[in-house]
Amino acid sequence: MDLQIGIVLAQDGITSGAIYALLALALVLVFSVTRVIFIPQGEFVAFGALTLAALQSQRVPLTTVLLIALGVLTFIAELVTTLRNAELRRSAGKLLMVHAGKYLLFPIAVHFLAQSLAAQPIPMLAQVALALLIVIPMGPMLYRLAYQPLAEATTLVLLIVSVGLHFALVGLGLVMFGAEGSRTASFSDASFDVGVTQISGQSLWVVGVSAALIAALYFYFERTISGKALRATAVNRLGARLVGIGTAQAGKLAFTVAAAMGALCGVLMAPLTTVYYETGFLIGLKGFVGAIVGGLVSYPVAAAGAILVGLLESYSSFFASAFKEVIVFTLIIPVLLWRSLTSKHVDEEE
Repeated sequence: MDLQIGIVLAQDGITSGAIYALLALALVLVFSVTRVIFIPQGEFVAFGALTLAALQSQRVPLTTVLLIALGVLTFIAELVTTLRNAELRRSAGKLLMVHAGKYLLFPIAVHFLAQSLAAQPIPMLAQVALALLIVIPMGPMLYRLAYQPLAEATTLVLLIVSVGLHFALVGLGLVMFGAEGSRTASFSDASFDVGVTQISGQSLWVVGVSAALIAALYFYFERTISGKALRATAVNRLGARLVGIGTAQAGKLAFTVAAAMGALCGVLMAPLTTVYYETGFLIGLKGFVGAIVGGLVSYPVAAAGAILVGLLESYSSFFASAFKEVIVFTLIIPVLLWRSLTSKHVDEEE
């Protein structure tokens, strides 16, 4: 391997690592706030990419139908909760109007918007915005339906729910998108000569957007009230409740951010590789390896671990392409051993 090949592999590794870093940060955020190991994170990647591919093919993505179905189920769940709670029944009319707007009217409006725009060519930015508008609201809806009723359950129970939800979403992905893969148009066809190698415009888009989003997350957690509330919930859920921070609202917000990061990762990687309905699971696992490097706690270490995963995958594909996945996932073993030897056991707070 000469220097030029090494630089090309490093470029590919950093590009992939930037995507894995976003997924790792999302996984750390969700686990810190809700104690959920969010295995279906990868499905948001596949849904985002394939929804954008459907829009570029001037077809109405069936994810709009899934959004409506989730909205109806969420509205029913909120209706039952309101009728069972004596305090909420006093303002039931106002609450149900708000829930109907969020969970019924909004998904229907998004469906008809996609239906009206799918038949005509629209700019790339509008396609991306519409794809994100369809996929992101599924995050808080899934939290409300699958996780919020079990918010006080053990981590093992929440993990089992995540596994079941993953299989359900993969099956729905097959129904909605079929077994054929899709690839979207590139954001940029430009290439830049840097020394002995070329850097593609698409790679710059991926790294630039990832870096901007990571910086935005840092600003959000450090400078905004809702971001500080999320951090407080992550540090001490009981203390957050005592000072008036709603853990249910924090969970919905965490899942919204995670869904946004997953869908955006799908949009960024779709021009680089063919995405299938089950592709997101493997990508999400690689983000999970990066999150494990950070102990599911540290955001900077998780991002650095994800970059390491991308570089390891890139160089492994050159030296031992048949074993690249094995090499990447083997990384988790020494990390877990090291953490088990250096970490002190702390009982979970109730």
